[in-house]
Amino acid sequence: MKFIYLSLYLFISSVFTINAQEILSPNKKIKVIIASKKATDDSCYGQVHFKILYKNKLEYIEVMPNSPMGILREDQQFTDNLKLVNESKTKQISQKYEMICGKQKMCNNFGTEKVFKYVNSNNQPLNIAFRVYNDGVAFRYEFTNKTNSLINIVDESTTYVFPPATNRWLQSYTESYEDFFPFSDTGKTANSNNMEWGFPALFKVNNNPVWVLISEANISENNCATKLNNSKNSDEYKVNYASPRDDFKQNGIKTILPWNSQWHTLIIGELSDIVESTLITDVSEPNKLKETNWIKPGAVSWIYWANNHGSKDYEKVITYIDLAVDMKWPYFLIDWEWDAMSNGGNIIDAVNYAKSKRIKPIMWYNSGTSWLEPTPVDHLLTAEKRAKEFAWLNKIGVYGIKVDFFAGDQQDMMKYYIDILKDAAKYHIMVNFHGATVPRGWARTYPNLMTTEAVYGAEWYNNKPILTSKAAEHNTTLPFTRNVIGSMDYTPVTFSNSQHPHITSFAHELALSVVFESGFQHFADKPEAYNSLPPDPKEFLKNVPVNWDKTKLIDGYPGEKIIIARKKGNRWYLGGLNGKDELKTLKINFEFLDKGIFELKIIKDGKDDKSFDTEVMQVQKGDSLDVKCLSKGGFVAILEKLDTVKANKQN
Repeated sequence: MKFIYLSLYLFISSVFTINAQEILSPNKKIKVIIASKKATDDSCYGQVHFKILYKNKLEYIEVMPNSPMGILREDQQFTDNLKLVNESKTKQISQKYEMICGKQKMCNNFGTEKVFKYVNSNNQPLNIAFRVYNDGVAFRYEFTNKTNSLINIVDESTTYVFPPATNRWLQSYTESYEDFFPFSDTGKTANSNNMEWGFPALFKVNNNPVWVLISEANISENNCATKLNNSKNSDEYKVNYASPRDDFKQNGIKTILPWNSQWHTLIIGELSDIVESTLITDVSEPNKLKETNWIKPGAVSWIYWANNHGSKDYEKVITYIDLAVDMKWPYFLIDWEWDAMSNGGNIIDAVNYAKSKRIKPIMWYNSGTSWLEPTPVDHLLTAEKRAKEFAWLNKIGVYGIKVDFFAGDQQDMMKYYIDILKDAAKYHIMVNFHGATVPRGWARTYPNLMTTEAVYGAEWYNNKPILTSKAAEHNTTLPFTRNVIGSMDYTPVTFSNSQHPHITSFAHELALSVVFESGFQHFADKPEAYNSLPPDPKEFLKNVPVNWDKTKLIDGYPGEKIIIARKKGNRWYLGGLNGKDELKTLKINFEFLDKGIFELKIIKDGKDDKSFDTEVMQVQKGDSLDVKCLSKGGFVAILEKLDTVKANKQN
């Protein structure tokens, strides 16, 4: 009987499936099959579906079954009424580029592209462009005809379908993207009313060793951001446009044609492929800035976390400038309420003091679009206001801005982000987006974007006690989810307590400086917490880079553990985290090293969670090392070739 049902299903599928085409990644490991399913047997129109297969050893595994595609405009739809009329030749894309911030300096946009040309039943054109990479898939919709009036694009029928029992780590959608990524194998939460999910979304496909991270990239002023919804079927994740808000009633996107959607991205492969992928920037527009030598990533001292407030108090402000001097960090962030600074000086005095110490100030701004209580508000809302403010920042000697409290993911917010980046670049000002959407590839297009929050970070020790118990698990999930798609302003490495305590070990906290990548790395604790560190961890924090030449995942699993290696110049920096509430041994496999003997200096958990233990040894490619970690513990390490170490000592 099962055979009869299967034969009938295959017969029906073959009857109603037309125009099946496939695209392979350059290394042939990923295969995408695109086909149309006819609504009726005698129709030449139907709905486009795509299927993804992944080659594991000798056979292809179905990663994503047939998944619907399509897009809707207010004037007409392009969903189940599409007919394939033409297709481009398959072409190879190979475009090398350099990133100023991020996990890898030299990148390669290397993949296979094919464009499928459809018309709907009104004979209106729609292109669907696919790119298949060695580590994933990207596709987008393109309206190629021209209009003089605005068109309203209101929805997509794009749906990502997964086999039942697929494991998933999803964040419930919030405008600030500040929540956990809890594990689920059902696609449901304890709150069954919440079935909207934010990007990125991580899946482990059924019982197969294949992972998928879904997000999107290359959003322009003519796009809104999207989210996922699986309310109709827990294994089917439909793409939804950002919801209208009270002061912006627009549904979807309004634009003239021609028009492109953003790239819908799926990073696919082993966990190392996920963590090391640069797909988000690969598909994004190249750098649009003529000069970039003024863009300098770096560590930042930050006043807010330890004081649960802004920068009103001049005397406190200068202690953080002095901290930056002591720790050799190039930047200091003057946070909210700097316009009301008193107790010995004002904002100009603070900036001048920083300059006298050769520390570069960064200043906080309220975007003026959402929570309007912290000041200064409404300095950036128009091009005229931005020009005035940025000229003033140039005059007084400020190098960057942190812009906070954005209102959502609608089209006007996407345009506002990009306008800030464009205008700030004219004045050589670097940017940190806080209370903001997740990275969308803008760091390649506008490399003055140093980092973005969009994470449930250490700031939440100020707000709720929940991070205390969940931080270790959360910290070992973020490298596989949020931090994959771009720099992450978590505000890490805290040893004292804010409003609510942390119970991760000191070595775990130290390791966050390597495990988490951010072009501006805001070290959040109070001066005395860093000044009282033992010599080895203190020296490590003085010199740890914030942007990297290369990144390698050594070992890990979401919510349990991670060992990550990042290279800068001739040195490898390792960070390891134990996400569990029990003692755990993490194994470092040194297979990633070049030939030669390396000196390894490791700083790990000591006898208790507030102490460190340091060891120095020699290792080489092929060796391995067991590192015993406390509950919620961790370690950092520096690797350098022995002959380089000796040469440096002689000099």
